[in-house]
Amino acid sequence: MATTLREQQELAASRYKRRAPERAETERKQEALGTLVADDPDQIEARAERLLGDAVGSRAVRQAARHEGVLERIIAENDLQPSLFLGRGTAIAESVGRISLADGGAGTGFLVGRRLLLTNNHVLPDAASAAGAFVEFDFELGPDGRPEAPAAFDLDPGTLFLTDAEIDASLVAVAPASGVAAGDKYGWNKLLKQQGKIVIGEAANVIGHPSGRRKEIAVRNNRLLDQLPDFLHYEADTEPGNSGSPVFNDQWEVVALHHSGVPRTNDAGQWLTTDGAVWDRSMGDAAVAWVANEGARISVVLTRLRALARTPAQTALLEEFGVEALVGAGPTEGALRTTRTAREITGRTGIRAVPETPPHLVFLHGRSQQGRDPLVLRAEWAGGLARGLGAVGRAPLDPARVWFPFYGDVLAELAGPSAVERTVIEDDGAPAAVRAAPSTTSARATYAALIEDAAGLAGFRAQASREREGLGDLVAGLQPALSWLADKSRLDDLFIAVRFRDVALYLEDDATRNRILSTVLETIPASGPVTLVSHSLGTVVAMDLLTRLPAGVEVRLLVTAGSPLGMDSVNKRLLLGGPRRPDVGRWINAWCPADAVAIGAPLAPVWDGVEDVQTAKTGESAHSIVEYLADLRVASAIGEEA
Repeated sequence: MATTLREQQELAASRYKRRAPERAETERKQEALGTLVADDPDQIEARAERLLGDAVGSRAVRQAARHEGVLERIIAENDLQPSLFLGRGTAIAESVGRISLADGGAGTGFLVGRRLLLTNNHVLPDAASAAGAFVEFDFELGPDGRPEAPAAFDLDPGTLFLTDAEIDASLVAVAPASGVAAGDKYGWNKLLKQQGKIVIGEAANVIGHPSGRRKEIAVRNNRLLDQLPDFLHYEADTEPGNSGSPVFNDQWEVVALHHSGVPRTNDAGQWLTTDGAVWDRSMGDAAVAWVANEGARISVVLTRLRALARTPAQTALLEEFGVEALVGAGPTEGALRTTRTAREITGRTGIRAVPETPPHLVFLHGRSQQGRDPLVLRAEWAGGLARGLGAVGRAPLDPARVWFPFYGDVLAELAGPSAVERTVIEDDGAPAAVRAAPSTTSARATYAALIEDAAGLAGFRAQASREREGLGDLVAGLQPALSWLADKSRLDDLFIAVRFRDVALYLEDDATRNRILSTVLETIPASGPVTLVSHSLGTVVAMDLLTRLPAGVEVRLLVTAGSPLGMDSVNKRLLLGGPRRPDVGRWINAWCPADAVAIGAPLAPVWDGVEDVQTAKTGESAHSIVEYLADLRVASAIGEEA
């Protein structure tokens, strides 16, 4: 059943009025805590974890549960944005277009796949209205203040049209223009089902076409006010033409589908004007006292629309949502079948490319991936690469083309599956260097050498020599060096320690090394040109892998990111026997000064023929493979070969 904008506004007003007690309690918490962030504790913890990143968790997140209000302040203090906030927003805005209707009306829609456009039910209530509409991108002012030339794409409801009036959402296919899919030109938004994208008190940014005007962005005086089961309420400047706009957090992740302003009402449910009088239609919308905005939670939109897919063709097209949405939103039977098939074929050791034809692109992950779905990981890497390719005007690569060896479960099994959990949860007061140390004597010695090497390269100088006869004393004495690394990189000491522990386990234990290499080789092309992209511990594995590749494989491009290969304690333990350049065509090494694992970079002073690419990230994002792949120089090199 289709709905009108007025009907949606009435429903929004009713929901807003019912939530008055909850908003009052939120305001009380905000005043008591001295911060705008006041939400359900689980939501706040999920948000803090997402902002700070990493499965192990940072010291701040682990300790915050002991002190009420600390997590809220972590989130609230995230107001200062890096300069790339503006650049990312500009890039994301390209995926937002104006929908022109057959009756002359207008709305907003945004791409959520190469050929998928999301908007409101009250904008496109049925397939017939979609068939008579089109979407325009680049309907905006250019950098010089002059109007851009918009590009129009017809909608294709015959291929796909799904709608849900209750949450006011419609999903429609977009027809190619001159043989080019809209998403290949303008990119699209990755939708996420996971919790932790936004909490009450955070910014809610809106991009759209208010009243059908050229594209505008609301990034001021825009805060999330309330979270309902299916909807979000937030402050933001919007107008009727914003219907169908994406609502973003400050990381430019979609959190809601905007659909309505919320009018102030009296006890009888009548709309009120800004001066408190009862409003009537003759006064116009500008006279209404708008108190908030409402949008459908994107996780709910995903779940509801996916459930409407009825045919195999529709299900296949919805896979453009991406694996994160597929896995998180409760996939349909067809989507589950796709995931099961990949696991059955690979035994969770990896995913082979489809089709298995050259040129090949191989992603080789790092540590701490145990228990994760390789499909999800591959999609995350591909998403970062797509951002970088988009920045240089290249179309994204199909994730299905990527080979993704997976050894995360094997490494966790060999390291002891409960070791990481004990390291994080059982905080017995021991230094992080001791808590994260491997159990075997040889691995502990390598672990100590890695930390000392990294700290020395970062400028640490021990105050006095330590007694090295007792290995337990050696590990205990590592904490000053580890703390130095943590201070220099602004990362948690435990975050750093567990990474060096896993590198030590791999390098020092031949059984571990051989098992991991065998696992990786199960999902490697047998012949042809290859681009090998590796990250963190994966760069160490990649160096060893290059000595065992099938004879017909030609590595034309090697990419290492966040790599410890600049450390002598690593290099002398490689199968290559030292920093000897492997048999590859071009080698690009991406590193960041704030990445504690990449201490010792740049690599050019140690390895021959390396092209070092320095990125500028901060905090735990400095080690993120997604951020490394989003660098336009890294992405350009991969795009040229793949």
